[in-house]
Amino acid sequence: MTDISRNQASDVERVPTTKVSTAEVPSAEWGWSGEGPRTSRIAGWVTVAILLVMIIGNHTGRVEDIWLVGFAVAIAGLLVRDILLRRKPRRS
Repeated sequence: MTDISRNQASDVERVPTTKVSTAEVPSAEWGWSGEGPRTSRIAGWVTVAILLVMIIGNHTGRVEDIWLVGFAVAIAGLLVRDILLRRKPRRS
């Protein structure tokens, strides 16, 4: 490689791929500044399943069951709401 081609390669400017400032989020420079909506949805449904499986246990009272089912229903409700909102077109 000649000196000219080395200088040209080092003078290439990086075009930002996101609208996030690299001063605020240093990892935005290499493209890691977005959200993971699909991962969040999967984690939500896994959490609902884990909460419902936790009902099976050695506890004798039903208060624990009520809290577990309540939290599972609340998270499932938020996930279903998210599904419904994604289907509707957004108004500008």
